[in-house]
Amino acid sequence: MTDGMGAVRLATAHDVDAIFDVRVGVRENILTRAELTERGITRDAVLAMIGEASCVWVVEVDSEVVGFSMADAEDACVFAAFVRPDQEGRGLGSVLMAAAEAFLFQHHERIWLETAYASRAREFYERRGWVQVAELADGDVRMEKVLPGRAISPG
Repeated sequence: MTDGMGAVRLATAHDVDAIFDVRVGVRENILTRAELTERGITRDAVLAMIGEASCVWVVEVDSEVVGFSMADAEDACVFAAFVRPDQEGRGLGSVLMAAAEAFLFQHHERIWLETAYASRAREFYERRGWVQVAELADGDVRMEKVLPGRAISPG
C-alpha cells in the first residue's frame, strides 16, 4: 500500500530496531526503552507479534522505516501508531491506521483504542472517524470505530 510519499508493508524481524527507534523518538506519549520493557514491550515481544500474526505494519520513506502501527486481532484493538516527528503531516499516520483498521475490521465490527484526551493523537483519530466512548483514568479516553454503515453506541 502506498500513498505517493511512503510505502506501508507488513513488518519483518529486520524492522524491530527501527520500530523501537520510532517509538522512543516521539513528541507525545513518550516512553524510554526501559519504560517499554517494564510494560512488557520488549524486542522478543515485538518479534513474537511479527511472527505470529500479520498485525504490525511499517511505513518507509526512502527505504527507511519512519513509522509503524500495531493491532491486536483477538482484542480488536489498535495499540500503537507512531510516526517520527520529522515525518509528521505527510499522511503517513493515516496510511498506517488504514492498514490496522482494515486488518481489525476483517475480524470485528467494532474496534477500539485508548489515547490521552489532551493529545494531538485524539484529534487525529477523530478526523479518521473514531468516537470517544469513555473517559478513563489519568486523562485517557477510550475511542471506538465501527464498520461503515453501522451505528456506534456506548459499550
